[in-house]
Amino acid sequence: MIENAAGVVGSSTLGLFDACVGNEETKMAAALGKSCGACTMCCSALEIAELNKPVGRACENCRLGGGCSVYADRPQVCRDFECEWLTRRDLSRNLRPDLVGAILMEDAESDEYWAVCAPEKPMAWRHPRMFAHLVAAAKSGRTVAAKAGLMSWRIHASGEWGPTV
Repeated sequence: MIENAAGVVGSSTLGLFDACVGNEETKMAAALGKSCGACTMCCSALEIAELNKPVGRACENCRLGGGCSVYADRPQVCRDFECEWLTRRDLSRNLRPDLVGAILMEDAESDEYWAVCAPEKPMAWRHPRMFAHLVAAAKSGRTVAAKAGLMSWRIHASGEWGPTV
């Protein structure tokens, strides 16, 4: 099962973190002028199967507000993870995961675009800036979903949304 911090959000044999990592050929660097800063959403909101890290609990190496204590020697799964906000120059600071309450990511296997909400902000995807971004992604032809715990919603290009099955 793919899980975020509030529970199951889909099915896969990999964790959500694992399903959204790049490989050496496709891995991207941080966009100019961007850094994780105090954001640790990927270290806390996502399941990381390789580290036996369950959803909703910070990784044992995570320093809240300060990043990773083993950053230079972090596991490969962490090195490969690509946060959409970090790698895309066109995403404003207002969409930084820790500020809006949802992390944006692409599922390389299905080409879906996801907003995965932090457990304490399960409806963060409905924030006006976030929702406008998700609708714009849907208008570009992408399959867009917001996920929080056991719930997930499909966002359509029309701005309509509804639960996924």
